[in-house]
Amino acid sequence: MQKAIDQVMYAYTLITHLTADEAQATRERLAAHLTGMDADERALAVEGMRYLRGQDRASKRRVPGKA
Repeated sequence: MQKAIDQVMYAYTLITHLTADEAQATRERLAAHLTGMDADERALAVEGMRYLRGQDRASKRRVPGKA
């Protein structure tokens, strides 16, 4: 799970600007969210990004065939 957390944090800090304290708090929230999930590292990383980016992003996805 640690590898997934590291990957998510790396990607997330590329798209957001976090202070060291904010990054540590985000890492802790992410670890708490992923704890207990039974999935491989890739699936955990995808879920971690989905969690950090927020639930509202799901409604903004593009639908194939629609403009």
